Amino acid sequence: MAVFSSLTPAFVAVLCVIIGFLFKNSRRRESRSKQKSSGDTARPWVDEDLQDDTQISRKHNEDDDDDWLDTTEEEDLVHILYSPAQYSPAEMLERSEKFYSLMNLRRSVRFISPEPVPKEVIDNVIRTAGTAPSGAHTEPWTFVVVSDADVKHKIREIVEEEEEINYKQRMGDKWVHDLKRLRTNWVKEYLDVAPYLILVFKQTHGLLPNGKKKTHYYNEISVSISCGILLAALQNVGLVTVTTTPLNCGPQLRSLLQRPANEKLLILLPVGYPASDAKVPDLKRKDLSDIMMTV
Repeated sequence: MAVFSSLTPAFVAVLCVIIGFLFKNSRRRESRSKQKSSGDTARPWVDEDLQDDTQISRKHNEDDDDDWLDTTEEEDLVHILYSPAQYSPAEMLERSEKFYSLMNLRRSVRFISPEPVPKEVIDNVIRTAGTAPSGAHTEPWTFVVVSDADVKHKIREIVEEEEEINYKQRMGDKWVHDLKRLRTNWVKEYLDVAPYLILVFKQTHGLLPNGKKKTHYYNEISVSISCGILLAALQNVGLVTVTTTPLNCGPQLRSLLQRPANEKLLILLPVGYPASDAKVPDLKRKDLSDIMMTV
């Protein structure tokens, strides 16, 4: 009897665990059965960009519902008539040819003049970049414009330190070899010389005034589209830049510029007029037949 009594608590505990497990599985089977009967079968996300955001928001919603905005509480947007300018076929053709000629002159320029650029121009090109479409109109971008000489130099120090390691250790011989013909290396003098540096951050989620978080769907592709419009806007006003994606520099630059943890650096653009002796590689672009397929 003494032996049986000493085993009873352990036996009861194991029995409770088994019963709980069977009950939980029974509830799961019942739930799946209801989904199948209603035709609402679970399907996995195929798009990884959307999957990342929704899974993150779902996980946070499960962990702490109070942190995330319930979008059902938002008011419906007012819709207005849209009447853009329309052109005749001849005008459309002429405008398309002129815009292509303008953009075909765009080059990545690493020799930038220190000549001052009107700040109002920079304001307008960034305002133009902000017209880009975004998932659920979340506008998940932050453009940090740097003109202070000391801050620009600190950015250069951070970038060059990491870039030297990239070229010598991380990137590999083939990558470095492929870049050699473009005459690029880890020395980024233009980061000091250019009158402006524009650092574009993507917001992985929003931060509302009330402290709640808001999901930013397709945040990376949305910001990438915005960057494309920004490049076109810079070309339109006669300014040059070189698109740089400083590897392993994001956290340090975010800290330097005092940006919040939900912002990740996507691209860094030195902006200004081209230097009087600026040179660029004589590159050829692919023919239209090589980049377009008509079905």
